[in-house]
Amino acid sequence: MPVLASHRKPRSTRPHSPAVGVTTAALASVTLLSTQSAHAAPAAPPRPTVEEVQKKVDALYRQAGTATQEYNRAKEATDEQRRKVDRILDDVARRTDAINESRRALGSYAAAQYRAGAVGPTAALIFADSPQSYFDQTHLMDRLSERQRGAVADYEGKRLAAAKQRAEATKSLESLTDAQATLRTSKQTVQRKLAEARTLLARLTAEEKARLAELEREREAEARRKAEERAKAEAAQAEAERRRQEEEARRQPSAPPVTPPTAPPQTGGSTYAAKVEKALAFARAQIGKPYVWGATGPSSYDCSGLTQAAWKAAGVDLPRTTWDQVEVGTRVATADLLPGDLVFFYDDISHVGLYIGGGKMIHAPKPGAEVREESIYYMPIYGSVRPT
Repeated sequence: MPVLASHRKPRSTRPHSPAVGVTTAALASVTLLSTQSAHAAPAAPPRPTVEEVQKKVDALYRQAGTATQEYNRAKEATDEQRRKVDRILDDVARRTDAINESRRALGSYAAAQYRAGAVGPTAALIFADSPQSYFDQTHLMDRLSERQRGAVADYEGKRLAAAKQRAEATKSLESLTDAQATLRTSKQTVQRKLAEARTLLARLTAEEKARLAELEREREAEARRKAEERAKAEAAQAEAERRRQEEEARRQPSAPPVTPPTAPPQTGGSTYAAKVEKALAFARAQIGKPYVWGATGPSSYDCSGLTQAAWKAAGVDLPRTTWDQVEVGTRVATADLLPGDLVFFYDDISHVGLYIGGGKMIHAPKPGAEVREESIYYMPIYGSVRPT
């Protein structure tokens, strides 16, 4: 039987290529490196520069100032709502007393009716001491019924009014709860922003803190320079006005001297000037007291609390927040500022100071600072108002 040929290919005797081993090793190395990279900690973010920290801290203080005004508004609303609730509850208590009094009157009428209705009219006539006493009692009961009907109507009216007041009290209490929630949220926002600012400042090295202080001095110097320029311009304007008045006086014909009255009546202008002096004197007396957000004095202030208290000392009531104070009085341009005017800062109107002339103001700056005089150019000006 013939032997069949094998169809299998002969096994190669060529030696294995070393490239396979190299490739495998390379792949293993790449895998190992990839695994190590995946488990490696992410690179730390670059440390902010002092200038960046300054901008961030300024922004946080400004945001805290805005939140402070929100807190002030919420606190004012909360206090007003609480007073309203107290008034309503007092009214409810008075109405309740009136209802109880009407209820007692109805009880006495019901008892009288019960006693009278227990005996029929024929028996009442028979057992009466005399016919006249029977008719007197019957007439009294008729009158009693009319009074009773009036008492019932009075009681019902008072009951409905009291129910209405109780419903209003419930609604006011709900509004009070909402206002208190807003108050808490605003307070937490202020505290959070201030904590962030403190954390940023605490991370600075001694060298960075020195650099930050230098930047602050440079900014203050620039603000002072602008204030000094403003003061010179105001002085020049005042001198020009004085010379103009002198020239007008020389041009007018001379008149015999007139003895002025002992106590000239005050005009509207002199009255306002006196108020300005009182407001400025009060503000100067507060210099050195600490800024505390939400404070209205007398030992500490926030910015709008100080301006409100200063003008209150002059007999002028200002609203509590910067957002409301900017709406009171007459708007004036920065170039036309006079002592006593209110100067507002930032686009969100989150800060205010009391202008004292010469490009300067008295204000409560920020947490950690004290009430002080400072250039109005230290911060971006939003606008100004002259209280009236």
